[in-house]
Amino acid sequence: MPQITANTKKQNGGPSLAENHKKILLTGATGYIGGRLRRRLEADSREVRCLARRPEILEAQVAPSTEVVRGDLLRPETLPAAMRGVSTAYYLVHSMASGGDFAAEDREAAKGFASAARAAGVKRIVYLGGLGGEDELSDHLASRQEVGRILRDSGVQTVELRASIIIGSGSLSFEMIRALVERLPVMVTPRWVRTLAQPIAVEDVIEYLIAALDAPDGPSLVLEIGGADRASYGDIMAEYARQRGLHRVMIAVPVLSPRLSSLWLALVTPLYARVGRKLVESLRNETTVGDASALGMFDIRPRGLAEAIRQALADEDSQVRGEKRRMSAPV
Repeated sequence: MPQITANTKKQNGGPSLAENHKKILLTGATGYIGGRLRRRLEADSREVRCLARRPEILEAQVAPSTEVVRGDLLRPETLPAAMRGVSTAYYLVHSMASGGDFAAEDREAAKGFASAARAAGVKRIVYLGGLGGEDELSDHLASRQEVGRILRDSGVQTVELRASIIIGSGSLSFEMIRALVERLPVMVTPRWVRTLAQPIAVEDVIEYLIAALDAPDGPSLVLEIGGADRASYGDIMAEYARQRGLHRVMIAVPVLSPRLSSLWLALVTPLYARVGRKLVESLRNETTVGDASALGMFDIRPRGLAEAIRQALADEDSQVRGEKRRMSAPV
């Protein structure tokens, strides 16, 4: 399947793929992006089927109209039933938190998923991957892009959306930045703090994932998506501190290697100890949009960094207020 980038909006007047084939398979429905996408698909009255290793947990969260089936991407024999009757399949999983060889696990899972999708006659796969140039990628980013190639090579049209840092309460990268800023008044920062990224609000990522349902039929697409601003990790931390009213000092030094950085990160933010080194190694790669085709294809204009952080903090405040109301409600 050839890879192309697109720069035109859908112009034919016929029904879209989403209108002709309504059933959607969602993997990663218990994850950060997948959970948000599931709620949006349900709100849009889409016909959704979720794949889960433990359906009993997810069944308590989904809308009555949403189907939950048992399946495991590392057990290919569980996938044909999940794929039956599906038009579009979202691939929103990765194994970075795994204690084993995450790249090998991701490769195996993607191959099984791609094969099952092709055999079932799935029309489109939508995959959320990572930005980054082709040269000297970290193991994490190289694996994310390898998964995209495996899905595209399946023969099923694949829409691969490549994103940089996702800004939102609960996003791994954002929560790591938040933890550092909240806990350290003075930070001795490594070189990767100056690496450029193009952070994108989680709300805009969800909009792109929804819009991918109506991408033009045809060859597979690799679309780079990012927010309105290019910013270094230091810029993101500084903007977060500004909005939180925190005075923070960052002192850049050239000697903190990815390994030392990950050890430092694990001490300051133990929650990220398992994925810390894998994530930190990725921070050496610039993750900015080089091809703006997605802006031409979809009527989406992503917000800038300040607005993305403001929305993330507002969402968190809303969640805290909701939790307080539940705790104070009479039983």
